[in-house]
Amino acid sequence: MPGDASQGKAVPVKPRLTREQIAQRAARELTDGAYVNLGWGIPNLIAEYLPKGITVHFHSENGILGMGPRAKPGEEDFDQVDAMKVPVTLIPGASFFHQADAHLMTRGGHLDVAVLGGFQVSEKGDLANWKIPGAKGSGGIGGAMDIAAGAKTLIVCMEHTTKDGASKIVKQCTYPLTGLACVDVIVTDLAVIDVKPEGLVLREVAPGWSAEEVQKATGAPLIAKSRVAEITFV
Repeated sequence: MPGDASQGKAVPVKPRLTREQIAQRAARELTDGAYVNLGWGIPNLIAEYLPKGITVHFHSENGILGMGPRAKPGEEDFDQVDAMKVPVTLIPGASFFHQADAHLMTRGGHLDVAVLGGFQVSEKGDLANWKIPGAKGSGGIGGAMDIAAGAKTLIVCMEHTTKDGASKIVKQCTYPLTGLACVDVIVTDLAVIDVKPEGLVLREVAPGWSAEEVQKATGAPLIAKSRVAEITFV
């Protein structure tokens, strides 16, 4: 499949992973003891799906280290929220601090992993996730540039295509950039893809999808083994 960027060909109409399933699959990329920042959207769901037996210290730019899952209905404390203003729980040993210190953590290379949403990711791992040209408003960069540059590993969670069917994984980003060559892993509703020096390596495909079908929905060449594993959920 190297060199075969098939965007524009008919993409099968099949079930895709839900946003919750994308988050669940991305959670399996995290390791025990890691310090992890979760971005808005799909990444913010990940804390609900940590594999059993591991502890992850989730970081929020508004000044929390040690977040747990979102608070259950009826158990919310609105003085204890994440950067999306969503009430969250805490794990033992959690701490609070000034927002300026929270951003120093992202800029200083103290995060093992960051998980962000994305509008586009290029075959070189460039990320665009804060502004869609022509959309209303000025966009919302937030701390994404600092996070993308400062995290040791960057995972992007997003749908594979737009509502109009255009691929979000492209040879070159056409949206305003968040960071250059910063993405390590892409988890979408169709696939898990590793960004390597040799290109985009297709690691897993959604249930019922083939590597060839995923390639048709992708705007850049994918490198695939003879048999690509299927995403599974335990």
